[in-house]
Amino acid sequence: MAKKYVYAFSEGNGSMREILGGKGANLAEMTILGMPVPQGFTISTEACTKYYDDGEVISDDLKDEIFSYVTKLEKITGKKFGDVNNPLLVSVRSGARASMPGMMDTILNLGLNDEVVEGLANLTSNPRFAYDSYRRFIQMFSDVVMGLSKKNFEEIIDKIKEEKGIKLDLDLTTDDMKRLVKEFKAYYKAEKGEDFPSEPVAQMIEAVKAVFRSWNNDRAITYRRMNDIPSSWGTAVNVQSMVFGNMGETSGTGVAFTRDPATGEKKLYGEFLMNAQGEDVVAGIRTPQPISHLAQVMPEAYDAFVKIADKLENHYRDMQDMEFTIEKGKLYMLQTRNGKRTADAALKIAVDLVDEGMITIDEAILKVDPKQLDALLHPQFDAKALKAATEDGKGIAASPGAACGKVYFTAEESTVAHNERGEKVVLVRLETSPEDIEGMIAAEGILTVRGGATSHAAVVARGMGKCCVAGCSAITMHADEKYFEINGKTVKEGDYISIDGSTGKVYVGIIKTTDASITGPFERFMKWADERRVLKVRTNADSPKDAAQAVKFGAEGVGLCRTEHMFFEADRIAAVREMIVSETTEQRRKALSKILPMQRSDFEGIFRAMNGLPVTIRFLDPPLHEFLPTAKADIEALAKEMGISYDSLNAKVESLHEMNPMLGHRGCRLAISYPEIAEMQTTAVIEAAINVTKEGLSIVPEIMIPLVGEVKELAFVKKTVVNTADRIIADSGIKLEYKVGTMIEIPRAAVTADEIAKEAEFFSFGTNDLTQMTFGFSRDDAGKFLEHYYKQKVFESDPFARLDQNGVGKLVKMAAELGRSTRPDIKLGICGEHGGDPSSVEFCHSVGLNYVSCSPFRVPIARLAAAQAAIRSK
Repeated sequence: MAKKYVYAFSEGNGSMREILGGKGANLAEMTILGMPVPQGFTISTEACTKYYDDGEVISDDLKDEIFSYVTKLEKITGKKFGDVNNPLLVSVRSGARASMPGMMDTILNLGLNDEVVEGLANLTSNPRFAYDSYRRFIQMFSDVVMGLSKKNFEEIIDKIKEEKGIKLDLDLTTDDMKRLVKEFKAYYKAEKGEDFPSEPVAQMIEAVKAVFRSWNNDRAITYRRMNDIPSSWGTAVNVQSMVFGNMGETSGTGVAFTRDPATGEKKLYGEFLMNAQGEDVVAGIRTPQPISHLAQVMPEAYDAFVKIADKLENHYRDMQDMEFTIEKGKLYMLQTRNGKRTADAALKIAVDLVDEGMITIDEAILKVDPKQLDALLHPQFDAKALKAATEDGKGIAASPGAACGKVYFTAEESTVAHNERGEKVVLVRLETSPEDIEGMIAAEGILTVRGGATSHAAVVARGMGKCCVAGCSAITMHADEKYFEINGKTVKEGDYISIDGSTGKVYVGIIKTTDASITGPFERFMKWADERRVLKVRTNADSPKDAAQAVKFGAEGVGLCRTEHMFFEADRIAAVREMIVSETTEQRRKALSKILPMQRSDFEGIFRAMNGLPVTIRFLDPPLHEFLPTAKADIEALAKEMGISYDSLNAKVESLHEMNPMLGHRGCRLAISYPEIAEMQTTAVIEAAINVTKEGLSIVPEIMIPLVGEVKELAFVKKTVVNTADRIIADSGIKLEYKVGTMIEIPRAAVTADEIAKEAEFFSFGTNDLTQMTFGFSRDDAGKFLEHYYKQKVFESDPFARLDQNGVGKLVKMAAELGRSTRPDIKLGICGEHGGDPSSVEFCHSVGLNYVSCSPFRVPIARLAAAQAAIRSK
């Protein structure tokens, strides 16, 4: 029996997401629930996989299966595909198993040609509607299937509107629509060298291929990488009989949520447009009406929609994002899905659903994406500064939070400014489109002139946790000239603006911000998470300020304190450089004695900030040349400052030069060459611990030796540490425990972890370097070629951002098992930035690590990810 690739909506159900994709499964489920769904069929995700396996070709068997379902749809609707007298028109939409709003492509009104459009005009007695639908189809098909930019078609529309002195598409007449069809087709022929395809069968196959291709367009690949969606999943294609919201003033289309996706408030939230098609609402070309206004315009349709919305939320036990069309007063449901929401809304909805008895606490915890919490952990506008600021314009509050940055008008400029120059950026656009995804990622916030709360900009910004103000009509845009006008002010590219996504307000200039805090539903939700997780969560902190911030966010210790970061500070770099240029041990000890009190003070501050929680201090790791200049003028200036000759200092710089410094004289190798460095650092740690112990704190400092690959290296440095520490403790008369361990960041250390555990009391996996050395990639240079890896599907994610579980993960698992075989009570943690990546945290839980450590602002993310890992492993 031949494999089945196509399913009627009536053949599926909501549990078939892997085969039908999210949209197809939900259309099937709504059909089962008896809702007014225009019927159709779904071409499965497996067909997408087959398309790529077959060399991006749709096989004859699949074509036959598709058209057998077209025939079935003709029987259901009583219409005929390609027929002049009673034509069946369809929409063709993508639908992956994970929701990817705006990332892939849609085509409406497929099946129209010069003959069919006349028949549609006669059948409906509405020629303007027929030709409006036809011009839309030509534009969408040309853009999505044939790669002609829709911007060029918009320019043709704008030219006709300008000639006629009108502003809205609604004001275009039947003759105008006919002219648009003619000019669109002429433009198509000029660009493609052939007539626009008129055969509906060919239109269908090309549209299906285009949706399959869209699975691998650049914006879809970027979105998948951001959201951990495997490329192997593929997308389904949904073919659905058209219903028309553009048939006049008794027709319309809209998007709505069962709860406010920005705040989580339990009320119907959304927008609609009369005499429009669905793309008009999400594209932001016209500013829509709030959904509540539908009660006055079409009360029967509104009442029916409210009932369906309630039924869907109760059925799916989650906030729903729904698309609907009203055709001549009759309501049709085009899709439902679990709605994208801001972090604030996600937490409120999860807590409220528990309080309403709809879901359990475990289910609530699994509903919130840990990465979303990032949006709540960054500054908001300072209340005093905000009160003093002058509002210059207001749009729709589309995604909450505060953003302040330099204005850029294109995604490309936004990305370059952020990635290459480190600038904070606000992307300002007339309206965003899916092509802007990279620029939106780079931006602090997004400001658009057109569109509403369900526009592309709003939906994508909410999903990313980015601040967004949409539909700010007070702006007069001059994007090509790189400036805009607002409230009588001219704002040029590179000027600062501030936007408030919670109120929709726009301010020219910089507004001071304040730190976030964990309160309300956030606090209650995180308490639930902490009750369920097994993994401890520590922080990477190099200063008392960082440590204190991390404690506020729930850190349970410091997993990595990088002492070299302290060396770079202005008040101590001179002493560090004096130590480096020293020719004798005595000279080095003299310089180190100047650094000692500074380091001791740093450690005291961190110990106090952590208030008795464990603190792991990594000894000096980077090569010494990093503390010295390389440019001639800088060397000359430093030589003068240090009172030595240029030649002498330059010779020292040259002697420290290494062909591959990341594999050179660094880490434990420095402590072996210069034991006095390890002595000074041990003295600083132990004396600091003794001092705060006298203040009443209970401290067990953890001293971590970096870059060990051979147990004898660790034994040598550990001897220096123990001799120094034990002498100081004995002299103090204070009882103090301490631990000595190592970072596992060299593959050899992982495979000999049983030997290393004889000396190490704890392991901390430095997965940044372990990834670098396992792959043989330079972390600093990999970005130059990883984009090619993503495009060619060699990699699906950045191995420095998401732990490579198949390779690096095996080394972690092996080292954990070997370490415990020698020392069953050995403490195991991870301190690379992977410690804040949810999928990596889940892996750490699965291999039995004791803790993860990450930057302060990622601590709540790791706490939630650890709770989810514990729930999933039950």
